[in-house]
Amino acid sequence: MACWLYEGMLLFGVIFIAAYLFSSLTQQRHALTGRHALMAFLFLVLGIYFTWFWSKGQTLAMKTWHIRVTDRQGRRLSQPRALLRYVLSWLWFLPPLALIAPFHLGAGETSVLLIGWVLVWAVLARFHPQRQFWHDALAGTLLVDARLQDNQP
Repeated sequence: MACWLYEGMLLFGVIFIAAYLFSSLTQQRHALTGRHALMAFLFLVLGIYFTWFWSKGQTLAMKTWHIRVTDRQGRRLSQPRALLRYVLSWLWFLPPLALIAPFHLGAGETSVLLIGWVLVWAVLARFHPQRQFWHDALAGTLLVDARLQDNQP
């Protein structure tokens, strides 16, 4: 969880710069103008960010907490597998977000639903045979202790 918080702080800067670039290039004058295009752009930017870092083995936050992402054989991820992991990682958020529009949920209800789903998704990892997150199982990736992997001959 600490790695998630650190990653979130780093992503704040990435998203801020990307959103500023988007609004400057599109000459956006109002925050709600073109918000769907902005969300798509940020999805793309985050996809590039995670795909690139995961194909190298670690994001900065993962490096700090000695976590590395590998395939099932312990090798670095290919860019397509890293992209697949990124897309599947949205399973953490998409189901509750898909319920917002049809049920006209407010911010409080959305927050409770989102936090509840993330907690359920995290607890489900405990039921996986290797205790890994389901998006990793589906993508064929593993989170490993980088210190153990670095000490191997």
